[in-house]
Amino acid sequence: MTSAIRHTTISSNDAYRLAAFWAEVLGQPLQEDDHPGDPEALIEGAGLLFVTVPEAKGAARNRVHLDLRPQDRTRDEEVERLLGLGATLVDDRREADGTGWAVLADPEGNEFCVERGAAER
Repeated sequence: MTSAIRHTTISSNDAYRLAAFWAEVLGQPLQEDDHPGDPEALIEGAGLLFVTVPEAKGAARNRVHLDLRPQDRTRDEEVERLLGLGATLVDDRREADGTGWAVLADPEGNEFCVERGAAER
């Protein structure tokens, strides 16, 4: 017998707020019974479960992070969209020849990367 991953769980200070950010990033809905103030929020289509925890994120780099590949825009267009949603640029690894990626952080400081879209490869 084997196991299957049910969710990737992300600890947060405000599960609903952070899940709403990621729902916008991914263009996928939150579970309809999730509401502001709930201790958990789920983006089922992405398998991401957000849970509220009392402690803040530590200063250490994430041991697990998401790599995003834009589907209908360029990497740079996606970076600008995500910055508009509340992400922050942590490390710009984009190269002049178009290779590389951008490291961003969500509103609670969890890092993720934005790679080139399929059309840019």
